[in-house]
Amino acid sequence: MRISVNPTVVVPTYNEAENVQPMVEALLALGLPRLEVLVVDDDSPDGTGRHADRLADRHRGQVHVLHRKGQPGLGRAYLDGFRWALGHGAETVVQMDCDFSHAPSDVPRLLAHLPEHDVVVGSRYTEGGQIDEEWEPGRGFLSWWANLYARTILGSAVSDFTAGFKAWRRETLEAIDLNAIRSQGYVFQIEMAYVAERLGFRILEIPIYFEDRRIGASKMTMPVKAEAALGVWRIWWRHHRLRPGDRQPV
Repeated sequence: MRISVNPTVVVPTYNEAENVQPMVEALLALGLPRLEVLVVDDDSPDGTGRHADRLADRHRGQVHVLHRKGQPGLGRAYLDGFRWALGHGAETVVQMDCDFSHAPSDVPRLLAHLPEHDVVVGSRYTEGGQIDEEWEPGRGFLSWWANLYARTILGSAVSDFTAGFKAWRRETLEAIDLNAIRSQGYVFQIEMAYVAERLGFRILEIPIYFEDRRIGASKMTMPVKAEAALGVWRIWWRHHRLRPGDRQPV
């Protein structure tokens, strides 16, 4: 199966100083044709942005850094990263975490399916997917329940609705009105998946092993979880009338 060329991998960061270099180097080591990495840093106080700048100097033309200030948040970071990638000619865009919960070695697997699909999701909950055995049972149950909760309210067929590991065709992102995507935090993943589904795009889930972060602390706090629960209803209200005919002209 042909792997899509000219991918840009968008990696948002906040206090990932110890992860950003090994992540970028692991992505470059994949040897994918014309692969570029965009680190989108939200003014990390631990110096992640400075580490990323050094990587960009070392790998000119392959590694780029987008420094954001004033409007922090995962959703805005991804949207700014998507716009940057599209503006710089990316044919495909991969989104993934910097903490190695998403394995860089899985990126070629996602890209390999894009010629026949519009969005490819690295899924924990499709057949063959797994979560880290070290997760506490309560954490695993909460993740499963959050997916079930969102899928039930929104009527989605996507198994891993909260997945943050996705590969997008350029044409898919261009057909989505990114200005209408308003969610912050992890509910951003739900909004993007729901909008893509409502617009009739071909979504494929492939199984991945979701590893617990290797270094640093999780950013999934209780306020973030509460915001996500309420955000699902806001997403339904904003987008439930969408149809394939509402795609943006490409």
